[in-house]
Amino acid sequence: MQREGTDDPRGATGGASSGVIDDGRDAATGAETVAATQPADTEVTSTVSGALPEGEAEIELRGVSKLFKSRTRETLALTDINLGIRNEEFVTLVGQSGCGKTTMLRILAGLIKPTDGEVRIKDRPLWRGNTRDEAALRELGLVFQDAHLFPWYTVEDNIGLPLLLRKVDRTERRRRAHELGELVGLQGFEKALPRELSGGMRQRVAIARALSYDPEILLMDEPFGALDAMTRDKMNMELQRIAGATGATVVLVTHSIAEAVFLADRVVLLSARPGRIRSITHVESPRPRPLEATAEPGFQDKVVALRRQLIEDEERVERQGGVSE
Repeated sequence: MQREGTDDPRGATGGASSGVIDDGRDAATGAETVAATQPADTEVTSTVSGALPEGEAEIELRGVSKLFKSRTRETLALTDINLGIRNEEFVTLVGQSGCGKTTMLRILAGLIKPTDGEVRIKDRPLWRGNTRDEAALRELGLVFQDAHLFPWYTVEDNIGLPLLLRKVDRTERRRRAHELGELVGLQGFEKALPRELSGGMRQRVAIARALSYDPEILLMDEPFGALDAMTRDKMNMELQRIAGATGATVVLVTHSIAEAVFLADRVVLLSARPGRIRSITHVESPRPRPLEATAEPGFQDKVVALRRQLIEDEERVERQGGVSE
């Protein structure tokens, strides 16, 4: 597969290792994590890694940090991120607002260059100096919270936009748009304009557009955050189906812990800024999962354990007199 973007059709990803993996069970909940919980009054350190044996990771982040500078201040958004993501794995990123989740995704997408460290896609560096590697970028598709559809384009034309920019002929663009429209459940709406669609349908168009050039990796930043609860549940079910049908590797940012656990093979929890990997929670049940899985005790245990870690982070920040956002 290859990749798409949005109105600016670009995309990207990464992961590797240097921390210590501690496969333990949370004594209170039994939730399996890859982490050692930090004492509440100490700074969270980068002792957790999603490291994989050399050659197994499709996406690698190696020692990635990001420092934003302005004329009046410097903000360290991420520090020492090491993560490896396997082919066809579904990984979700969670954490407090301002912890660097979206920054990390945009670094993976090649939209932001890391200050330190390296991002590799299929063992190719995403950046070569100040230039992005186009072959690596072609592996990536990107979906934002807002669908970013052109209001004067039909569903068919919005889906085919990345192909138009790549000078694919009109017949092939239409064929691919209809194929993907069927995949995401938009049959019969190919000639509709965005204003004629519901929020969930517009996001289906955005996902189809991101898949138009067969990306190997799909990066999603809060894609269902603006939807109502019932539509969001439906889109989560659809996303599982689409990921399975395309064989894409998926990295998704969400503020919903329950959504993160429901969708993921692994949930990566980032600490309060500067963002570090605080824990990695494995979700063992096979995908796709029915909605009833959210009522199972093991599911709730993982949600509670992750929520407790977030609360500990908030309390640590308050004790240190800082703010998390």
